[in-house]
Amino acid sequence: MGARHPRRKALGLTAVACLTSLIGLSGVAGAAPGTQATDGPIVVTEQASDRILVLEADQAAWDAPRFLWSWKPTRDNGMGEFTGNWGNPDEAKLVERGGRRYLLTTDSKGLAAVVPYPQGTGSYWAADVDARNNPHSIELLPDGNVAVAASTGGWIRVYTASQGPRSTHHAEYPMPGGHGVVWDGERGVLWALGDDHLVVLTIGGTVADPVLTETRKVALPTRHGHDLTPVPGNADLLWVSTGTRVYQYSKSRNAFLDDYPGAGRIDREGVKTVGSDPSTGRVLSTSPQPGHTCTWCTETVQLEQAAGALTLEDAGIYKARWWFATSR
Repeated sequence: MGARHPRRKALGLTAVACLTSLIGLSGVAGAAPGTQATDGPIVVTEQASDRILVLEADQAAWDAPRFLWSWKPTRDNGMGEFTGNWGNPDEAKLVERGGRRYLLTTDSKGLAAVVPYPQGTGSYWAADVDARNNPHSIELLPDGNVAVAASTGGWIRVYTASQGPRSTHHAEYPMPGGHGVVWDGERGVLWALGDDHLVVLTIGGTVADPVLTETRKVALPTRHGHDLTPVPGNADLLWVSTGTRVYQYSKSRNAFLDDYPGAGRIDREGVKTVGSDPSTGRVLSTSPQPGHTCTWCTETVQLEQAAGALTLEDAGIYKARWWFATSR
């Protein structure tokens, strides 16, 4: 992801839900017995309007468009100090810790933040990690600290967010092309993805002074690791996209798999995000749209297991994820 793209056409915002329904968006547990599972909402990092947007997985909602929730740092929501560190949002996740839910987000202009959801005001933690580092992904850890991956900076850091909402003390692991971080609660480790390797990091030391130790380092079968996400319902698998391929990685077999269901459509060049809905298993993915004014963006999110797509006209979508909460 490079310099700011020229597309600036604003997307309209249609308010849809009250606070109660917003809270209901944040977790998809699976269909009740005797009912048919339905896809959950989708979150996109939308760079034409510089916003995090949540929408129903329905083309009518994208045509309107009707946003279930949106966010960007502003003075009104208590994040005015970071407006200069926002403009190319490149990550959005939803997590739950201690009975509270948070948006995890990064922006290549420097912001890394953990924002209360659905309130969208203030932050549990936020920092300017420097646009020169190009932060690309973020995780909230069970101890309250925060892991961040930076591509240009070439590192994985664990910030001591537990020590205060603006704490910048951190442990660092060198990771050329750092693009992804995923907390593995079952194993109690942090997975991280870079240009050439997938690594496992243990977090030792203390909560106020953490230490990162590499315990596994696996060469990628193809270069330029890009997206790293868990496969819901299967603790052994991770989605891994690179510059040219999309794999599932088996932790127990220490192997990159390319024979997963739907691989014929999903496994392609340039995939920026890939992930499965925890209720239906449907896979979404994004990849750059030919002719788009932003060379890493698209208007369309691809949906597998029902060959289709969702298109948000005039958008600059970089990443898309199913909007469901994972627990810490």
